[in-house]
Amino acid sequence: MNIPEDLKYTKNHEWVRVEGDNVTIGITSFATGELGDIVYIELEIIDEDLEEAEPFGSIEAVKTVSEIFMPVSGLIYELNESLEDAPESVNEDPYGKGWLIKVKMSDPSQLDNLLSAEEYKELIGA
Repeated sequence: MNIPEDLKYTKNHEWVRVEGDNVTIGITSFATGELGDIVYIELEIIDEDLEEAEPFGSIEAVKTVSEIFMPVSGLIYELNESLEDAPESVNEDPYGKGWLIKVKMSDPSQLDNLLSAEEYKELIGA
């Protein structure tokens, strides 16, 4: 199982890449394995300001539909628009070309609530 050490994680299986006051958010390879083949992704609009734990979209897979939640509060400033035509990118490369949104954090201290790679591995039993 691929769990990059340089990312933060949520108990809901989102990952967070910190880049100063901005973060890139996606879902983990564990989540993609649980969901199966992803066929559609719906994301909030750009310039939407959301609170920590609010849903920012949903992922439709062959097996199920699952909401995805904000790991930190902030302003969505970029969506991965390539997912509209190629949602399978999330299955193929969840930590690279399969990223979902980019957010300007409003409260960077919320990063302290996220899991390290080691803690996330324990959560999923890896």
